[in-house]
Amino acid sequence: MPAVPSAPPSWDVHRLPRAEGRLFLVTGGNAGIGYFTAEQLATTGATVVLGSRNPARATVALDAVRSRVPGARVRALRLDLADPASLGGAADALGAERLDAVVLNAGVALDDPPREETGAGHELMFGTNHLGHFALTRWLLPLLSAAPAGRVVTVGSFAAKTERLDLDDLQSRTDYRPKRTYGRSKLAQMYFGLELDRRLRAAGSPVTSVVVHPGGALDGLTPARPPVHEPGPGSRLGAAPAAVLVQGKHAGAWPAVRAVLDPAVRGGQLWGPRVFGLRGRPRPEPVWSHLTDTAVAARLWAASVRLTGVDPVTALGPARPARHP
Repeated sequence: MPAVPSAPPSWDVHRLPRAEGRLFLVTGGNAGIGYFTAEQLATTGATVVLGSRNPARATVALDAVRSRVPGARVRALRLDLADPASLGGAADALGAERLDAVVLNAGVALDDPPREETGAGHELMFGTNHLGHFALTRWLLPLLSAAPAGRVVTVGSFAAKTERLDLDDLQSRTDYRPKRTYGRSKLAQMYFGLELDRRLRAAGSPVTSVVVHPGGALDGLTPARPPVHEPGPGSRLGAAPAAVLVQGKHAGAWPAVRAVLDPAVRGGQLWGPRVFGLRGRPRPEPVWSHLTDTAVAARLWAASVRLTGVDPVTALGPARPARHP
């Protein structure tokens, strides 16, 4: 398990370092935490690509970023994580020779039954949130490897902290409970992000993989970004008492933004909010105990290869001498 250094005190979430000439991709960048991640990264002068399956919503989000960040270099990429077969073409459509970072943020959250499936026959949340990002990473790793310090940032969830994977029922076929299935899909993402860094190290790759989570992030505590996000008075009033414990989605984006930009962030780390892991400025935290189980991570990886037909790290070719932290 990587050491957890104290976070340097100089980091200011409101004064981000410049990043001109760099290219970042944010999946699910048209809404929620993904939108605020994209907006904040756009203030650095980098080119930010919003991955979205809905072109109309992506256009609205682009307009919102441009209205907040004069001169923002932003564009959209059509990306359907529920369709792994389309993801190789999406990576080609990025039209770039290199990619400095990808934020694996997009997610589906269902609150009620019935259980739904992707076109490929996978349970919708597991298939989109985990398998889609697993497959996308395979196609992006060559571009990330072409950057001086490519980085994969996987956005997990605090909801995953109390969940455990059922490796015999990853698709929730025998016992489907929407909230639990969502938490497990995010847990699978977090296992993936940590296992990816271990495998990148073994391959001698310069790319690093970091896992983050937003803590507690509520719509009612999130600043308006019309028409992307317009919380009503009822939403704000209902969320107000929770402000002592949780935060808005703009602040939920801070760990991911720091994981993209801060060179002090190391592969294999977990970053989240400072106060009880629920709110506040980003800091490194100990990797949750169940996430340190490398046997579970390896079994999940093997199952994900079987279900998607791709292995992200094989895109790097023959192993090279291992890099050192």
